Amino acid sequence: MTSNPTEPPDFPEMSRGQILIVMAVTALVLMVVTRIWMYFGAVSLFPCQVTPTAILWGIGFAIAISGASALIYELWPQYRESADYYVQMVVKPLALPDIIWLGLLPGLSEELLFRGVMLPVFGRNWEGILISSICFGVLHLSGLKQWPYIIWATVIGGVLGWSAVWSGNLLVPIVAHTLTNIISALIWKYRHQKTISS
Repeated sequence: MTSNPTEPPDFPEMSRGQILIVMAVTALVLMVVTRIWMYFGAVSLFPCQVTPTAILWGIGFAIAISGASALIYELWPQYRESADYYVQMVVKPLALPDIIWLGLLPGLSEELLFRGVMLPVFGRNWEGILISSICFGVLHLSGLKQWPYIIWATVIGGVLGWSAVWSGNLLVPIVAHTLTNIISALIWKYRHQKTISS
């Protein structure tokens, strides 16, 4: 864990219950925004079909994203500090079973809005991917000092957007996003436990 004791956190430390409530409320708000946008904007949701191929591609993207994140974590000190702060704030209070919700709630609600609605609205092309990715990155803004994490979230948003356009199936980024969150949280829990034990 990398931290700077001279700089206070941007947000007060939250309890397990508070984190779960924030996740649930955020997911609910994003779902409501999605439904309102679809209704008043007459937007059709990006196609989403449950197929073995889409699930496998989602798993593949999750592994690739997790691997790239691990590499960036080792090579970019500013990102490592930013990611540690963000993940510690969200993951540290959670019990292991809660990590399923950490994967499912953002994985579903964020993908429905940022890829499911924004791509049909802004275009299933590089322009649409770019706009939705920037919006996705801004959602992860937890303070200006955490800009490396925001940049990486924007890049990941681009990858998830491209996976949707490339596959033509929203399930691919949903699976990828959900599993990436779960993998990242489990890795942090493992590292943190290992640090405590040593």
